[in-house]
Amino acid sequence: MKRLCTICARGGSKGVPGKNVRMLLGKPLIAHTVEQARESGLFDHIAVSSDSDAILNAARDAGADILVRRPDEMALDTSAKLPAIQHCAKSAEAETGIAYDIFCDLDATSPLRDIADIRGAVEMMEAGGCDNVITGAPAHRSPYFNLVERGSDGFVGVCKKLDRELVRRQDAPACFDCNASIYVWTRHSLFEEPSVLGDRTALFEMPESRSRDIDSELDFEIVEFLMRRKERS
Repeated sequence: MKRLCTICARGGSKGVPGKNVRMLLGKPLIAHTVEQARESGLFDHIAVSSDSDAILNAARDAGADILVRRPDEMALDTSAKLPAIQHCAKSAEAETGIAYDIFCDLDATSPLRDIADIRGAVEMMEAGGCDNVITGAPAHRSPYFNLVERGSDGFVGVCKKLDRELVRRQDAPACFDCNASIYVWTRHSLFEEPSVLGDRTALFEMPESRSRDIDSELDFEIVEFLMRRKERS
């Protein structure tokens, strides 16, 4: 079983400029994810894709095996992530000559994950029964109870209705916030039937404390606080 880890990090962040190479606990943000991938012991190679020399250099220094220059059209604010992952995977295969069986993408802006989360998501994929695996944490709001949408008449109502009345959020079906931390595909599901959310997508559950994604200055401060607390424990 050959496994590839991809880490896709573009240089043009608007919410936190330069965030992927911003120092977090003494090392660039992206270095935390590269080191987690290596410490997991799961992957034959770790490939980092970016349009930024600074990010690629930081990834190389952290121990990435393969550096992939991302095309400009895949590094725009409006660019989808899945094509960038596919491009990174194909570039890695061209460089190594290996047809990988399992592909795991780790988001560089989610450094709170544990090694156990990576291993658990990959194990879920390899156990079979699904096309791909994503990660998420229990949601604070429920579309069945206290998450509303506005109709064409201007009035609001819950997004999803059941055939029974709900008086507590806890009585609603379990819902999860996608935390964009870990994605796993088989070779077929990544290249032949690619999707982030499909009919056969499984979810590996992570706690809220490891599910913060850095998309703003406040996120960065919260992640830094939680990582410092984790170091002291």
